[in-house]
Amino acid sequence: MKFMKVILQTVNSANVKVLGNVVATIGKGYLLLVGFTDGDNKEICDVLVDKILKLRTFSDDHGLINLSLEDVNGQILSVSQFTLYADTTKGRRPSFTHALNPHDAQDLYEYFNAELEQKSGKSVSTGIFGADMKVESINDGPFTLILDSKELIK
Repeated sequence: MKFMKVILQTVNSANVKVLGNVVATIGKGYLLLVGFTDGDNKEICDVLVDKILKLRTFSDDHGLINLSLEDVNGQILSVSQFTLYADTTKGRRPSFTHALNPHDAQDLYEYFNAELEQKSGKSVSTGIFGADMKVESINDGPFTLILDSKELIK
């Protein structure tokens, strides 16, 4: 069984464009690339939301990774990313059969973002689900984590 995945990047800034227009932009914070698969549900989203908001991924005054998103007053840009479930084991063209169907994925994506907002007390910027998006970011570090709920839920 597969589970929800999030690629988390600490960024100095990030934005999403659709058809050449900026639809979301943030300063310092997290760029989240979010993917869903069969078996994902709201409880799994809740586990990842909690983990994301409590992670300490930013440097303190001594250069130690001790500060959370809240500590640095950071922002969140969440982008749906079904390609996290690409199967590249056969042939040269990826298969996306493990990605959750778009209807259910959109429902979970909206729930995930709403929970991030509610639990952080901050607005969450998003791309447009299903759109052809251009994502730009200035990574901080770079500092990139792969969060896979199968490793967080035992």
